[in-house]
Amino acid sequence: MTILNRRVFLHTAAAAGGTILSGSTARAAQASEEINLGFISCGGRAGQLMGQFSKVAGVNIAGLCDPDENRLGLAKQRFPKATGWKDLRSLIDSDSIDAVVVATCNHWHCLAAIWAMQAGKDVYVEKPLSHSQWEGKQTVAAARKYDKICQLGTQQRSDPMQAEIKQFLHREKGLGNLLAARVNRYGIRPSIGKRDTPLPIDNQVAYDLWLGPAQDRPIFRNALHYDWHWDWNTGSGEMGNWGVHVLDDVRNNVFQDSVALPKRILGGGGRFGLNDAGESPNVHFAYFDTGSIPVVIGLSNLPAEPNGKKSPTHPGPNSGYVVYCEGGRFEGQRGRAVAYDNDGKIIQEFRGNGDVKHQQNFIDALRAQDRSLLNAEVAVGNDSTGWCNLANVAVRCGTSFSEKRANSVALNEWNSLLGEMNDHLQAHHIEMTNDSLRLSPMLELNAETEMFEGDHAESANQFLKREYRPHFAVPEITA
Repeated sequence: MTILNRRVFLHTAAAAGGTILSGSTARAAQASEEINLGFISCGGRAGQLMGQFSKVAGVNIAGLCDPDENRLGLAKQRFPKATGWKDLRSLIDSDSIDAVVVATCNHWHCLAAIWAMQAGKDVYVEKPLSHSQWEGKQTVAAARKYDKICQLGTQQRSDPMQAEIKQFLHREKGLGNLLAARVNRYGIRPSIGKRDTPLPIDNQVAYDLWLGPAQDRPIFRNALHYDWHWDWNTGSGEMGNWGVHVLDDVRNNVFQDSVALPKRILGGGGRFGLNDAGESPNVHFAYFDTGSIPVVIGLSNLPAEPNGKKSPTHPGPNSGYVVYCEGGRFEGQRGRAVAYDNDGKIIQEFRGNGDVKHQQNFIDALRAQDRSLLNAEVAVGNDSTGWCNLANVAVRCGTSFSEKRANSVALNEWNSLLGEMNDHLQAHHIEMTNDSLRLSPMLELNAETEMFEGDHAESANQFLKREYRPHFAVPEITA
């Protein structure tokens, strides 16, 4: 009997006036049973998650789904006993599946998660939670309405090192008061190509299902898979790809989740040096006014110089953050962190790993049916994703770069970041005044409505919710 069928049995027995196991006894019974997981997508990240979930005791990879029959076939070779589907709705509706793992393109995350929760399934959904801020709110609402376990795949949240960092920074005050934070994502990415004619779609791909909520537009890049990240129709750029991890670290370790979303944001960037079909910035920078500790983020997928192999120099790790404190600085990244005093001497080092632990955490919460056990519950994930969504809104609603607007932020870390970006672009013979470089006005966010207010609200709010294709619209979830 699967856990799903046991729930149905218990509910039916209760309705019939039969003897019911107590909550603790029922959970103990569930803990001894196998959990059948269904994977929505069989791509690269899904493959990694399959390996990690396979290491969790009592988990069975029972369902596989992908609109690309080639990828589905490869996954079936790896898990020959699993049932395969092209249409995620068939997997979601199957009584043989207890919970689903959503590892699709970004534009499918929310709708797939909501459909699964409506069908009574618990959900592990990859980051970023949402493709737009509005649909993230609906996913949180669905988890509440249907009382489901929903975990975001920001695996660093389950790294024991994070608790040690918070102990050091906040309870021990190891570096004194926290003053400002700098976030980085620097990693070189090549061109995705630019075709003269639309990309022909392999006949093994059920393209209407692959598109789902996205608009049916011709694709002019060279590959369908993965490079969807850099197309606004399906992806969230590097800000949503890696930015969500490092910004989530800051929300967790610097703010201890006390700041859901920033009050104001100023951001800019553009796509340079590749002349490809990509739309999202490969150079991106933003300032977040949190009402307390200010945060800036710098991002680049370009090398330090044309045809180079290294990223430009910058303070802190390539993918991580720096916290500037009264007594020194703290540098954190995936699996490692170091605290320095004001003389640059190492005070303390931290190491860890969240892989498998994060998947175990989801399964533990699922067995207990207790969302408070989750390390990256969907509401937490929605807030961290929100910072990335807002940074993307800023660059999309921006206009030509203005020194006056850029200099409206009186913060050393912001001024340093602007200077670095200027030098970085100049190394590629690009001026900050280039027509392709956009900079937003200072955008004011209403924390209650999660909508922009003020003079520039209209231009920014248009990016908070997308237009969905018929039959694939994210529903508005009400209590």
